[in-house]
Amino acid sequence: MNDHEKTDEILDALLESYSGPAEVNNLETHRLPNRREIILAFGHIQHLLFLGYFSTRCLDDVNLRGALAEHLLPAQEILVEQIGRATRWHDRNKPAEERRDDAWCEDVAMELLAHLPVVRERLAGDVRFTFESDPAATSIEEVVFCYPGIFALSAYRVAHRLHELGVPMIPRILTEHAHTRTGIDIHPGAKIGERCFIDHGTGVVIGATCDIGSDAKIYQGVTLGALSVTTEGVSRESPAKRHPTLEDRVTVYAGATILGGETVVGHDSIIGGNVWLTKSVPAGSKIYHRV
Repeated sequence: MNDHEKTDEILDALLESYSGPAEVNNLETHRLPNRREIILAFGHIQHLLFLGYFSTRCLDDVNLRGALAEHLLPAQEILVEQIGRATRWHDRNKPAEERRDDAWCEDVAMELLAHLPVVRERLAGDVRFTFESDPAATSIEEVVFCYPGIFALSAYRVAHRLHELGVPMIPRILTEHAHTRTGIDIHPGAKIGERCFIDHGTGVVIGATCDIGSDAKIYQGVTLGALSVTTEGVSRESPAKRHPTLEDRVTVYAGATILGGETVVGHDSIIGGNVWLTKSVPAGSKIYHRV
C-alpha cells in the first residue's frame, strides 16, 4: 500500500467515525462560538486595559483616543457576533419567548465594554498589591509584563463580568485560555475581591462558588475546591455553594488544599504550605502542617 492509499484509508476511517451519534461529532461550527475569535477579542481588550504596555508607538493626549478606538471597535464587533452565537446555541431548545434576541446580545457586549474602566481599576490594584507583596518584583512594569497572576486575573475579571451578565460558554473559554497560558484555573463564577496576589500560580485552582475577599495572597499549587465532585442533584444554572470562602487579608501558601462550601477562613489568617483544610477557622488563625 502506497502513501496515497494509506491516506485514503485514514480518511475513510475518520469519516466513518463521524457517522455515529456521538455528541462530539457536532458539525454545526458555524452556529457555535469561535474560540479563536473570542481570544482575538480578548487580545483587543488587553490593549484597552494596558494600552501603554502593548502599543508600538508613542502615545499622548492627541492620539490616545484614536489608539483606544483601534481596539474598542473590533472588540465590540467580535463580541456581538460571538455572544450572539453562544447565546443562540444555549437557548436553542428553549421556548421562543424565552430566547434572548440580537438586541440583548448587543446590549451585553456594550455593557462589558462600558465596564472596562472598572476592570482597569481592579487590575491596577492587583498590580500594585503584587508589586508590594513580592520582593522579587523590581517594578510595576515587570509585574504587568511578566507575572502570570496578572494575566489570569485580567481574563478572570473580564470573564466574571460576562458570567454575571448571563453569557454562556464564552466566560469559560476566556478563563481556560488563561489557564492554558499560566497554569492558573479560575472559574469565572468565583468572586474575588480587590487587590489579589497570585504568586507563581502554576497549579492554582479556584472553584466556581469560591468567595475570596480583598488583599488575598495565593501561592502555587493551591486548591480552593469542593468536598465532592458528584453532579447528582447539582443545578448547573444556579449551583449551590460548594467551594470555600476566604475573608479579607488571607494568605494561602504553596500546595495547600481548602475544600467545602461551608468552610470559611477568617480574615487575617495564614494557611501554611501543604495544609489540608475542610473546616472553618476563625479570624487571625495560623494553620501549619509540620513533620
